[in-house]
Amino acid sequence: RADYIKEQAFSNDNVYGILYNAGGNAASAYQFIATDSARHFLRGALYFDVTPNADSLLPANEFLREDMKHLLETLKWK
Repeated sequence: RADYIKEQAFSNDNVYGILYNAGGNAASAYQFIATDSARHFLRGALYFDVTPNADSLLPANEFLREDMKHLLETLKWK
C-alpha cells in the first residue's frame, strides 16, 4: 500500500503524460501514462516479484525511474 502518490506532468513534441511516484511499500514505485491526446495511449508500470520493501528496492527503483524518464523524454508516435 502506498503512503503517498506524487504526480509529475511532462510533455515533449506531441507526447503528454504523467509520471507517478508511489511512496512507501507500494507494489509499484513508479508508473506512467503517455498520450498524444488523439490516437495513442501508453501505460507503464514495473512490479518486482518480491514483498514490497521500499528500503531494499530503493536502488533498483531509482535506476528504473531514470529509465522511465528517458523513455518518456524520447517517445515519438508513428
